[in-house]
Amino acid sequence: MRGSFLSRRTVQRLRQLAIATVGSVKIELVLCCCIAFTLIALLSRASGFTGWTSPGVALERFSAPRKGYAIVMNTWKRYDLLKQSISHYSSCPGLESVHIVWSEPNPPSDSLKKFLDHIVQSNSGNAQHVELKFDVNKEDSLNNRFKEIKDLKTDAVFSIDDDVIFPCSSVEFAFSVWQSAPDTMVGFVPRIHWVDQSKGSSHYYVYGGWWSVWWTGTYSMVLSKAAFFHKKYLSLYTNEMSASVREFITKNRNCEDIAMSFLVANASGAPPIWAKGNIFEIGSTGISSMGGHSERRTQCVNRFVAEFGRMPLVSTSVKAVDSRNVWFW
Repeated sequence: MRGSFLSRRTVQRLRQLAIATVGSVKIELVLCCCIAFTLIALLSRASGFTGWTSPGVALERFSAPRKGYAIVMNTWKRYDLLKQSISHYSSCPGLESVHIVWSEPNPPSDSLKKFLDHIVQSNSGNAQHVELKFDVNKEDSLNNRFKEIKDLKTDAVFSIDDDVIFPCSSVEFAFSVWQSAPDTMVGFVPRIHWVDQSKGSSHYYVYGGWWSVWWTGTYSMVLSKAAFFHKKYLSLYTNEMSASVREFITKNRNCEDIAMSFLVANASGAPPIWAKGNIFEIGSTGISSMGGHSERRTQCVNRFVAEFGRMPLVSTSVKAVDSRNVWFW
């Protein structure tokens, strides 16, 4: 009997040991899987940590477009920023030409033109000839950034400020999104409008900045400081849009980007598309940081509603995200 009891006790101990061993193996397997998943995720996202200084990363994943895009860059007496921006964007594979909107009293110096031309040709490579042009204007007006460019060879225009940098991979992704909807604007900086119910009227609107977009999850504009649109809108802005709108912009030195959003929405009847991208602002703060900025933008929105005869902006909650660069989508 005693021998039988010891045998059963031994079996129970062995069974407990086996269960503990199996449980330990399961835990180790789970931990190994977690570690492996984390390593794979980090490796797949490593390119995202390099910032905009490595524009060639992951660009081979985009198929070469049959027709590229032109950059129209607005600048004003910030030559170091201009050089830095041109040096970066001239490496982007879809770029075909760069048009610098020049509204300063004096024309660009020969040394500046020579330096930028050298940078563009050095960065674009032998297989890709990128054209660089200065669009010199006699009048200092924010409307100059949307003047019609007669010899523009591409349909796509990427409007950008000289103090804003996006990785080339983000620019190429936004370009591919625009190609799927070429009549609308595709950009990186969303803004919103809404009806101010406190005014007791359904025709008074308020302009909302980034935090309003973040809070509501909706937007109705993408700012032209970083946006794609069709070149036909340059012609419409210059030749068809009300002259009083352009005069208002010149006088107030603000809101040309809102006017372009109105123009595109009025012509297309469609909302813009917000493309997700990492933004690097390399300049000092601009007019958006000044007191009363939102109030002035609200004034512009309501002025343009009166000029257009209606509110053409269309709100949306859609955001374009490159699913290859995110964990969950």
